[in-house]
Amino acid sequence: MPAPRQPGRHVAFVHTSPAHVATFDRLVKVADPSARVDHVVAEPLLAEARRLGVDHPALVRQVQQTMFQAAGDGATVVACTCSTIGGIAERTPPRAGQRFARIDRAMADRAVRQGPRVLVVAALRSTLQPTARLIAESAVALGSPATLDTLCVDDAWPHFERGDHDAYIAAIVAAVRAAPRAADVVVLAQASMADAADALGDLGVDVLSSPALGVQAMLLTN
Repeated sequence: MPAPRQPGRHVAFVHTSPAHVATFDRLVKVADPSARVDHVVAEPLLAEARRLGVDHPALVRQVQQTMFQAAGDGATVVACTCSTIGGIAERTPPRAGQRFARIDRAMADRAVRQGPRVLVVAALRSTLQPTARLIAESAVALGSPATLDTLCVDDAWPHFERGDHDAYIAAIVAAVRAAPRAADVVVLAQASMADAADALGDLGVDVLSSPALGVQAMLLTN
């Protein structure tokens, strides 16, 4: 008699925009077609982070409650795809058989390995400090120094809010091309920026985005 089929992996994501659901569904299904994928979209969390700051206790409670909610149907690993609140999400107290993560940690580790000069690009200023903290953490953990520069593309985010993805990516690409070329690696801090990596393939340095790297790491440790 054949051995019983093992159940597929069960993962979940917390997003602050519904635009990410299809992207992460696709990435997981490509990596593991048998995996079950859950999503929780909590748009107010990003607005609260911008209003209160990422260290505010009320925001910490809201983010971690949302991570627990996403794990409620039995996911063994839950990843937050929002770089602004990812640090809070990752610090959610683990439960038996469950782990909480941020999608951009694998990207930060890769950037530190390819550094030391790292250019962090974001479309929201609230994202810059959490991403800088993350890269600093990776540098310490990996024993590799990292020197950070930041670039905030202020005119890009209104395009995202209007749902004009092409204009959003075009603004990011134009800003990165116009920036001084003093980096060994470019980090696209927000998951929504991932398509800019392909458009910048001729830049001469690696341009990293979090979704694919994060999903690969998530499934490897699940």
